[in-house]
Order: sequence, then C-alpha cells, then structure tokens
Amino acid sequence: MSGLTEIEHVVRTRLRSLRHTLGLSLDDLAARTNLSASTISRVETGKRTISLDILLPLATALQVDIESLLDVRNDDDVVIRPVPSGSGGRTTWMLSRPEGKTLALKMRIEPDDGAVEQRVHPGHDWLFVTEGRVRLLLGEREIIVETGEAAEFATMTPHACTAIDGPAELIMIVDRDGQRAHVHHHSAS
Repeated sequence: MSGLTEIEHVVRTRLRSLRHTLGLSLDDLAARTNLSASTISRVETGKRTISLDILLPLATALQVDIESLLDVRNDDDVVIRPVPSGSGGRTTWMLSRPEGKTLALKMRIEPDDGAVEQRVHPGHDWLFVTEGRVRLLLGEREIIVETGEAAEFATMTPHACTAIDGPAELIMIVDRDGQRAHVHHHSAS
C-alpha cells in the first residue's frame, strides 16, 4: 500500500470503528455533522475522497482530534521497558511513553519524617497503593490510603504524599502538566 492509500485506509477504518463504538448509526452521525448519511457511508467505504471539510466535522462529532485519526505510526513494539530513576527517597518507573498526554508511572517512596512541600499544577491525579500505606496531604487535610485503595483529586489543591511505617509502592496517572510536580522537595522546618 502506498503511504497516502495506507493513511486513507486507516482513517476510514477508524471513522467507522469510532462510530460503532459510540453506538451511532449513519443517520445519527449525519445529524451531528450536517453531512448526509450517504456521504459518511461513501467516506467510510472508500467511494468518496477524504477532505478536510468532511474530516473536521466527523472528528468533532466522534470526539477525537484530527491528529489521532491521521496517526499511522508503527505500533510493532508495544512493550514498555521501565527503567528506575531515583530522587531522594523516591524511585520512579515510567509505565507509558513520554509523548502521551497522560503519564502512567510506578513509584516507590520511603518514609520521611521531614516536612514535605505540597505542590499544585493543573489537572487531576490518580494513584493506587499496591504496597504499604501512604499519607496523602491535600491542603490542610491528611488522608491515609491503604494497600489496595485508590485516590483521585484535583491538583490545584496543594498536595504531596509520603510513605507511612515503611516503604510504599503506588501506581500513578498524571497529566503532562503534573509530570515535574511529582518530584517533591523537602521544605526546611
């Protein structure tokens, strides 16, 4: 397949798959895009060329960005091989590719009796404690998160987490804005 033909095939397949995943008929999608059902059908089956004036409303109605529809990068190596990275009493393993909008990571934190500086950043964080106990500081609140429990919170609230009574391991999902905010520094107190 030539490069352009491959991209067209991928886009057509993705459009149809997204429509089916969202449970939309051709008529449903037509109503959301001001395109006719027959136009959408011809685009999906390759009987009509894909143009920007058709692709933009389809992408919007299917809740996906144009870049995602057009991305034909090779996915042959789907395995991520995390490498530990340490800072202070924390070791982090990246569990997702660095170019994504969200990052997944595994973190091992050691207990620390010192004061931890709480940080803020746009977005939401999610964490799951796989081992040990974690003290989650959210502004003035202190929340204990046990093994097997998860927490999700808005990150414009000052926050930090520390291990309690021994090392703790957790899985975190953070947005790109929050990536650097999770290397906490100790404050002098």
